[in-house]
Amino acid sequence: MKKLGLVGGMGPESTVPYYRGIIYGVRERMGSNVLPFLSLESVDVFDIQRFCNEGRYDELTGYLLAAVRNLAAAGAEFAALSANTPHIVFDQLKQQTPIPLVSIIEAACEEAERRGLSRLGLMGTIFTMKGSFFKKPFEEKGIQVISPREEEMAYINEKIYTELEFADVREGTREGLVRIIRRMVEEDGIQAIILGCTELPLALDDRISPVPCLDTMKIHIRTLVDGIVGGP
Repeated sequence: MKKLGLVGGMGPESTVPYYRGIIYGVRERMGSNVLPFLSLESVDVFDIQRFCNEGRYDELTGYLLAAVRNLAAAGAEFAALSANTPHIVFDQLKQQTPIPLVSIIEAACEEAERRGLSRLGLMGTIFTMKGSFFKKPFEEKGIQVISPREEEMAYINEKIYTELEFADVREGTREGLVRIIRRMVEEDGIQAIILGCTELPLALDDRISPVPCLDTMKIHIRTLVDGIVGGP
């Protein structure tokens, strides 16, 4: 098995299911008496938010690079960022890291391609929904990714940072998110919705969404388990 290094804390509510999912994913694949070696470097989600808000992407890259270097020093053979938004600097980061990085966006894109999807909605932080970094890998494969309307994006972003980041899941917020998805189905013709923030699964899943959810966290976890189990 290979040792994974996970950059967590972006935020804590998603780091916990990452850890649990990786541990039990490996056990499911290799047996109940097997546990993977894993190092976790927890950073501050509010630092990430501040760097993004202020457009300080070089500093964000350096901040995350320090975390990955710590993981490499702890013996990690590959690493991952346990959030979508920090992938805004993924390309710059992977050029400087001492160990390979596994992208949550590329993993989600491969899953969409596997399912034969061609028109997707995207929910996430404002940086994810407005930026090109998330959509680019999909578009290169001929998959269209559509963001919500401006006022809907503001609503989603606010709910992520003021509620879901703190595990505050309100029924009114869940209903509001479902209304946005339903409108995108009716007006934009989306086939599925990308949960492009690792806190969104606290409020949304396939049971309540009008269309299937591409849960980037679950998809990423499966890819990381493959990386761990596939090692020597």
